[in-house]
Amino acid sequence: MQDPFILKSGIRVPAEVSCSRHYVLMENIRSRLNIGNKAEDVKLRKRKSQLYSKEDENILKEGELRRVVLFSVAFRLINCLLVQTSFVPDEYWQSLEVSHRMVFNYGYLTWEWKEGIRGFTYPLFFAFIYKILHFLNYDSVFLLIWLPRIIQALFAAFADVKFFYLIRTLERRDVAKWTFFCHMCSWFSWFCCTRTLTNSTETTLTSLALFYFPLPRSKTHSSKIYLSLVALAVIVRPTALIVWFPLLMYHFWQENDKLRLITHTVVPIGAVAVVISTLIDCIFYGKWTVVQFNFLKFNVFHGVADFYGSHPWHWYFSQGFAVVIGPHLPLFLHGCSLAFKRYKILLAAIVWTIVVYSLLPHKEFRFIYPVLPFCMIFCGISLASLKAWRRAAATVLLVSNLLAALYTGLIHQRGSLDVMSRLQTLCDVRNISTMQPDVLLLMPCHSTPYYSHVHCPMKMRFLECPPDLGEEGHVDEADRFYEEPLHWLRTSFPYKSSLPTHLVLFDVLEKEISVFLQGNNFVRTAEMFHTHFPEGRVGGSIFIYERH
Repeated sequence: MQDPFILKSGIRVPAEVSCSRHYVLMENIRSRLNIGNKAEDVKLRKRKSQLYSKEDENILKEGELRRVVLFSVAFRLINCLLVQTSFVPDEYWQSLEVSHRMVFNYGYLTWEWKEGIRGFTYPLFFAFIYKILHFLNYDSVFLLIWLPRIIQALFAAFADVKFFYLIRTLERRDVAKWTFFCHMCSWFSWFCCTRTLTNSTETTLTSLALFYFPLPRSKTHSSKIYLSLVALAVIVRPTALIVWFPLLMYHFWQENDKLRLITHTVVPIGAVAVVISTLIDCIFYGKWTVVQFNFLKFNVFHGVADFYGSHPWHWYFSQGFAVVIGPHLPLFLHGCSLAFKRYKILLAAIVWTIVVYSLLPHKEFRFIYPVLPFCMIFCGISLASLKAWRRAAATVLLVSNLLAALYTGLIHQRGSLDVMSRLQTLCDVRNISTMQPDVLLLMPCHSTPYYSHVHCPMKMRFLECPPDLGEEGHVDEADRFYEEPLHWLRTSFPYKSSLPTHLVLFDVLEKEISVFLQGNNFVRTAEMFHTHFPEGRVGGSIFIYERH
């Protein structure tokens, strides 16, 4: 029998060296192949397998992600600059107007702030920006208006990148590409995401939290991060809890160590969020105030939200959701049939949110905006599955959304901002003239921004419309005016010395108060287009009248 320590190549391994059987076997094989006496190492042929291309694949991902980051930032900045219209009063009166009052000590706070319904955490962020601008002596009207929106746009771009990266880890590359395409070309996202709306920030935070949520097959989940983002979203807008309730229940159900999740994550994060937000509100309100409780009490128990309008229960199903999702609707319905099992928790969150909001009388398109990123996942899966018709469908989707985005961003309801730009020029007149400007806005309350878009303490006034908080025979000032405009004007200004210098009104009111305008020497000095769809008290154009 051959000595196991004598190799066929002629090399004898000393007995004191312990050799493995694999080493002996490999040496014997080398000797039979006549390569045992060669000194150089064996060179293996480079093969294109996953083992050898793993490093190249990582470089490709980094390059791909870099392109997505640059595209998202550029896209949202352009998005921001091409949205020059107004949407709803809250984009000013719950953010910039409050911030301006906090920093510059002049302005107006609506009844919601006086009753402790709104929290100061969100406007505090913009107040910090205003404070920096004021400290650097760069607090121009241009920067006060545009810098908060640019920051909002960059925040939205960051969420866009995270959204793409999430889908890239969950789906194939082509599915992630078409999902991102659907997400970025949504007309409603274009219309809303760069505005200083709490709903916009809530949607951005929801998209970021989804990145860290423990979805099936997710590789980016982190309970602490996503719960912190959800807590922040609830602070900004308490109704964010509606969207996240089914997702939180799903996480709790899937979690193995439920007790640890509650005691080590949910309770600490929730407690810190409540304490910080309550502390901020108590400081600025000057008294003990729990905004979340007040918000629930006034809007749900007292039904104050109904004061701003109500819709039938089916409005979101028959109109609201179709408008928000827009031309994506067929793709969404098709995608639900394809990916129902994979993303049933997201579909459940969409349906739950729409159903809950349908139970509330006051309904608005922006309320269901936070579920739009969820919908885009189903749209992307649908578009990626359309092999023959994919290019045609993508073209139709892009063109239809682009038309809606440009029209609503540049044309529809732009008069509210244009008129404030015109009124801002009166600040220069105020500095050189002995006659101080006195502006009266004869429009539905909160139709325009206020001091945040003028930035000088000239005298301005608008028709107030606080809701009925239990006062007997309550009628707000705006309703009293529109019931008898001439009577209201004559009783409010019995003497010419008390008349304002400028009146701002919609064209639909001009004929009704023409006698007052002519009798007091008011002359129309400016006309701004507002909308192609006038309705009720809101006209197609805005007029500025000046007294001579």
